[in-house]
This record gives sequence, structure tokens and C-alpha cells, in this order.
Amino acid sequence: MHLAGDGREADVSETTVAGVLAELAALEDPKARAVNERHGDDHGVNLGALRALAKRLKTQQELACRLWATGDSAARLLALLICRPKAFGRDELDAMLREARTPKVHDWLVNYVVKKNPHAEELRLAWSADPDPVVASAGWALTTERVAKKPEGLDLAGLLDVIEAELKDAPDRLQWAMNHCLAQIGIENAALRARAIDIGERLEVLKDYPTPPGCTSPFAPTWITEMVRRQQS
Repeated sequence: MHLAGDGREADVSETTVAGVLAELAALEDPKARAVNERHGDDHGVNLGALRALAKRLKTQQELACRLWATGDSAARLLALLICRPKAFGRDELDAMLREARTPKVHDWLVNYVVKKNPHAEELRLAWSADPDPVVASAGWALTTERVAKKPEGLDLAGLLDVIEAELKDAPDRLQWAMNHCLAQIGIENAALRARAIDIGERLEVLKDYPTPPGCTSPFAPTWITEMVRRQQS
């Protein structure tokens, strides 16, 4: 703290938040906003510029929490880049996820913070069973991470049972996350690969998804086949 000109204490952290918000406002780009809004995001800051700002600010947990509290999407993305992922409690992360309604904030929160937090497994189990499909999609994203990096203890065949029963009619965000898990199981587990491909072929989820040249289709059978080919080449 320092004293303002009239003798009152000035809140340095609030000034810092105001300064950062002003920088973010200056980075606002109408073209970037138009692109982001097509993907459901509501900010106009180029992500490269956002990362450069985060690199300059370095890790600042208190500032990150204050930026998150503003509710502004660009400020929240910046907060996720400068926070300490292990510093959040379980209930804090649960509340943050339920507030994170835009796709990019949601994805960065899960991938940059929750996955590095000691409560990740507890949250994975809770979120996967949540009635809110956006929250459930976060649980499935964490499950996919475990399939890829720490499958021990997971009932992979049981996960395929759930995917087979629920993938086709799942809401978009949840469907995308479950489909990723389906593909990851097929990629990582040779014994279940044929079944994962069969489920994908029968359900045809994302079969016609527009895929740019040079990119792998999210259609699970194509995705699995291509990734296994790369691993074996």
C-alpha cells in the first residue's frame, strides 16, 4: 500500500487491475472479435498478444484472482496464464468452471489449471457425473487426459459402454469431449481399438465435420487410424 495525495491508502492491486484492463482494451481488435464470436467467445484480443502480456506480467496469483473476478473473458484468459495452478482449492475450481461459459475460457481453465492441480482427479469424478453438460464435458476432458497419460485404474471398457450409449445424443460440447475420449482409447489401447472404431463407425458422430487440408478429422475412426499410423511409422 501507499498513501494517495490526500492521505488515504491507495489500493495498488486495484490500480494494477485497472492498468491491465486498459492494456487489454487497447489490444481489442474488431477482426479478432469477429472470428472469436463465430466460435462462441466474446473477446477481441489476439491470443499471441495476450500471451506476450502474460509473459511480461509473469506469475501473479493475487492479480490473477482479481482479473478473474472482473468477469471479462480476455481478463480471465490472462488470469489463467499468470496464476499458480496448484494454489486453487477444489471448491474454487468448481465455482470457476461453472462461471466459465465461453469455450476458450473453459478450455484454458481445464487444460492450463485444473490438470495441474492436486484436486484434478476428485474433480474429474465429480464433473463427469454432473447434470450440466458443459461441466460434464470438463470431466470427460480430464478422463481423456488420464487415458493418455495414466490409464491405470480406469475402466476403459466401461467408458466405451457409456460413450456407446450416450455419445450420439449428447449436447455439442459434451459430445466433442466424449468423442475425444473415444478416439484416445482407440489410439492408446490396441485391445480396445477395434471396438472404439466400430462405435465411431456406427454412431457416425462428427463424420461430416469440415476439416481443413492437412488436419486430421475428429471423426473417431479416421482420427484413431491416422494417429496409430503415425505412431507406427
